[in-house]
Amino acid sequence: MILYHGSSAEIAAPDIIHSREEVDFGLGFYTAPDFEQAVKWCGKFRLKGSGGAVSVYEFDWSAIQRYRTLQFGGYSEEWLDFVAGCRLGKDSSEYDIVTGPAAGDGVFNVLELYTNGYIDRVEAVSRLKFEKPNFQMAIRSQKVLDNELHFLRSVRI
Repeated sequence: MILYHGSSAEIAAPDIIHSREEVDFGLGFYTAPDFEQAVKWCGKFRLKGSGGAVSVYEFDWSAIQRYRTLQFGGYSEEWLDFVAGCRLGKDSSEYDIVTGPAAGDGVFNVLELYTNGYIDRVEAVSRLKFEKPNFQMAIRSQKVLDNELHFLRSVRI
């Protein structure tokens, strides 16, 4: 499987140390199977004038069976609670890999309403059914990064 990572620069040797904690699936190196999604992740760097790069990797999908993996097939109450907890810095799980929908623009608004107590779980998930999910994979273990994610090339954006 080909995965992409959008950033300000090529990342040939990803690591967990440079990851942010309070994001969708917690501390990890985020990838997506969609090149255009990775290009969007470069957007904030391009706005700052530093440009961007999409790094391209090979990942053996069967590897997820060898690691502690959490997979979300779509938006659900479980996904909502997990993402809300991670974004609030309350993730204590020990997953090596987490896959599922990314919290894009419209989803982010629903998450904000939910985490601030303006809507409940049922209402939040009801609103999410109108959003098209973008798949992402957060690799949260340096062992997985070192052994399973193989850098191929990068593309300047």
